[in-house]
Amino acid sequence: MATVDITGEQFTETIQGNDIVLVDFWADWCRPCKMFAPNYAAVSEKHPDVFFAKVDTETEQQLSAEAGITSIPTLMAFREQVLVFSQPGAMSAPQLEQLVEAVKGLDMTEVHAQVAKAQAQAEADGPEQA
Repeated sequence: MATVDITGEQFTETIQGNDIVLVDFWADWCRPCKMFAPNYAAVSEKHPDVFFAKVDTETEQQLSAEAGITSIPTLMAFREQVLVFSQPGAMSAPQLEQLVEAVKGLDMTEVHAQVAKAQAQAEADGPEQA
């Protein structure tokens, strides 16, 4: 699957509508972003079952702020609507390939249980802790 540019309006829909989503936050002026782009595109072609999105941080400043992007490129991976990876910095194609395989191999029953436990703990701690 080729990479797809998405907007802030499409972000939630993209995460909810796909099992695995990788999101590359980038900007046109960013040299490391431009160096990472071919690797991202090449790996996307090998995984038609994964949605590879790109977010231009210049045009999507609100989404970038909401996502906590402070350095680019930043890559995020979502599986079953759960953020399972977020890291700034470019990756080589083999590193990105390993990440995709790791996300595919996650035990999502365990991940969802951990998320539920963390949410329950946050609710028990009350709003003053949040």
